[in-house]
Amino acid sequence: MTREDIFAQLTEIFQDVFDDDEIVLTDDTTADDIEDWDSLEQINLLVAIEKQFKIKFQLADVSNLENVGAMVDLVEKLVG
Repeated sequence: MTREDIFAQLTEIFQDVFDDDEIVLTDDTTADDIEDWDSLEQINLLVAIEKQFKIKFQLADVSNLENVGAMVDLVEKLVG
């Protein structure tokens, strides 16, 4: 799975979780860039990503994510 594939799937997940079809993700996207991205939505987001990619995050891995680019890297590592 390529980085572009992961970005495409993550974009769909973000748009669904935040109910906003206008969301466009970049490597630098953070919670500050998306309205309503709070701790509860973070959990919903992570669960949706785990289901989509059939992976399991470790708390230590996700607590250090600084932006969407880091999230893509983590998903890429866990899928590969």
